[in-house]
Amino acid sequence: MPRTSLPPDAVRAATARLSDVDAAESRAPAGRQPVHTCYVPAGRVTATTVRDWGAVALAAVDPWLLPELPAGVLDRVRAKLAREPIEDLRIDFEDGYGAPGDDVEDADAERTARLVADWVAAGEAPLSFGLRMKSFDTRALRERGIQTLDVFLTALGDVPPGFVITFPKVTSVEQVEVFGEILDLFGVPLRFEIQIETTQSIVDSMGKLAIPSFIAAGRGRVTGLHFGTYDYTAGCGLGAAQQHLAHGACDFARHVMQVSAAGTGVRLSDGSTNVLPVGDNRQFGWETHYRLVRRSLEHGFYQGWDLHPAQLVTRYAAVYAFYREGLEADARRLRAYVDRAESGVLDEPATARALSDSVLRAVDCGAVDAAEAVAVTGLDVDRLRALAGRTAG
Repeated sequence: MPRTSLPPDAVRAATARLSDVDAAESRAPAGRQPVHTCYVPAGRVTATTVRDWGAVALAAVDPWLLPELPAGVLDRVRAKLAREPIEDLRIDFEDGYGAPGDDVEDADAERTARLVADWVAAGEAPLSFGLRMKSFDTRALRERGIQTLDVFLTALGDVPPGFVITFPKVTSVEQVEVFGEILDLFGVPLRFEIQIETTQSIVDSMGKLAIPSFIAAGRGRVTGLHFGTYDYTAGCGLGAAQQHLAHGACDFARHVMQVSAAGTGVRLSDGSTNVLPVGDNRQFGWETHYRLVRRSLEHGFYQGWDLHPAQLVTRYAAVYAFYREGLEADARRLRAYVDRAESGVLDEPATARALSDSVLRAVDCGAVDAAEAVAVTGLDVDRLRALAGRTAG
């Protein structure tokens, strides 16, 4: 036995209070993260919405108007649009929907819930899906939003896997607490994501970062933070011409989101661009969307909003190009880390985790085939998942 100076009982007593910290160690999100969320106003959602978006996107593909892409990417994009055009769908009862009247909203809530149930029963539901309800901004909006949610969930019946609720325009921790209590009344596990689109959701009235308190108030229900470009930039006092994802004000908000959610298992999603690739604006719209999607990926935001079917073209083109362009370099560094080989770069375990996760993200969305990932890294998928610290689900 080696000689030591510290009494074991004293060490145990001194470290005992760290047990709560150990229990709250960093958590990795479970399962696959969608690359986007498509928002469709509830009044426009039909039984064929997912297929329709894919068909419109496929018909819009024009190689001559798209940014230059790596070899094979466009073929993968077309295959994706035919197979799985929407990875995450949100039936929108908020800004994109408006206020058509109580009878209309009740009817749309019931109708769209039944559509979702039909998609699930037929195996046609996207990877994840749900609704965006009205905010708690005012009493009238709060009551209308809760009623819409109640009508929707009552008509839906059993809550299927992949279902999530979007809670918009959060301004206080009390709103999150009350929303959680409302969800408790349904008596079934319900998950929700918080839209970060107010200045109060970044810094609260006491000058503290607000998001950590929001996540804690969700009591394990919060699955994501979704950035809202236009409400947030307007709330910062920016003029219309400066309200865009690449503005420094948005970068600040995204950095706060990243730091606040790190290690919690809560995922991040970037916002949208309102520059749509339609009509004579198609090429400019595609160039704008492609550039912003790539920028989001480079900033560590692997999901974003899409508001029009034609944006699916540049969503997948940008995502696939991003992952394929970095695949060889990531795989080389990952192999060197696993083999403990000299490579000119001394990577830490955290970087190996990020490298593995990037390869898995590429496989998840279809940018890379699983067999290709195994061949280029020399690691099977289970080993990649272990290195990435991913949990099953």
